[in-house]
Amino acid sequence: MRHSIVILGAALALAACGQSADDSAANNAAANTAAPEKPKPAYCFFKPDETKGWAAKTDKDGNVVVSGKAFRSDPRYKASLLPATVSGTGAEIAPTITINDTGFAAPDNWWDLSETIANSQAVTSVTVKCGADTLATLSVPREK
Repeated sequence: MRHSIVILGAALALAACGQSADDSAANNAAANTAAPEKPKPAYCFFKPDETKGWAAKTDKDGNVVVSGKAFRSDPRYKASLLPATVSGTGAEIAPTITINDTGFAAPDNWWDLSETIANSQAVTSVTVKCGADTLATLSVPREK
């Protein structure tokens, strides 16, 4: 009798362990299917008055070309543009800094920036972001 009670208790303990493992697996699966978090904005290396002249145009293939200027006081670094992200008819681009591998400083430390956004024939507006701040919202001129 005592032997059957021990076996019954062990079976109940194992059943309870298996059930909680199933629950934790279900909880992990639910957590993985939750809405993805928005990525944090990239760090902004520029003050509001250190960028200017933002413009958007199209090239001969209909892709968007974004251009502007950014100031970098330390000539060891140069301003550049991060790769653009396209979502539907909008695109977002951001200036950043990289190591100056040119061996020269830009005139008055204002770097000319330009990037062609590949496969952007459907893009009608471009937002230039610096961190969470919007530097410019550009309308892309399209021929009708």
